[in-house]
Amino acid sequence: MSKEIVAPMPGTVINILVNVGDEILEYQEVVILEAMKMENAIPSPEAGTVKEINVQVDDKVATNQVLMVLE
Repeated sequence: MSKEIVAPMPGTVINILVNVGDEILEYQEVVILEAMKMENAIPSPEAGTVKEINVQVDDKVATNQVLMVLE
């Protein structure tokens, strides 16, 4: 079953720390968002394999926008 990682706040993607196919751990940081001039590390809510990444560096994202999907 797939699990989505969503943006908890609006911001700009400044770094993507994983690639498609990577095995990640629960709470591992996967994306860095800049919001209100602060860098915010977005962790994975659970362990899994990165199935797809839906954003690129410099993308503007909205609250609850899907950043990536795990399987």
